[in-house]
Amino acid sequence: MVMKTIYIIAMALLVLLVAGCSVQKISEIKNADHVGSDVTVSGTVSKTIKIGDLSGYTLTDETGDIGVSVARLPAEGDKITVSGVLIKDTIFGYYIKVKE
Repeated sequence: MVMKTIYIIAMALLVLLVAGCSVQKISEIKNADHVGSDVTVSGTVSKTIKIGDLSGYTLTDETGDIGVSVARLPAEGDKITVSGVLIKDTIFGYYIKVKE
């Protein structure tokens, strides 16, 4: 009986963890409803750039691409999952600012 209760609690925690960290498609998050929200997307890194203290890259999945502002750059071609806040800027459009 105790093992069954522990199992049920563990499964409930796992469901909450997975729901809180769900990966979204890039095309799904690029809208005004998500600006200021935490988002998580997966894709392939391309077009890395570093100018002084500013650095970032483009992340591409099967639905589109988005800029990512980050302190440490991954290698181009890496397949990664990134989480951060969705920002919309007049010059850069939609991008994800990674919390580090």
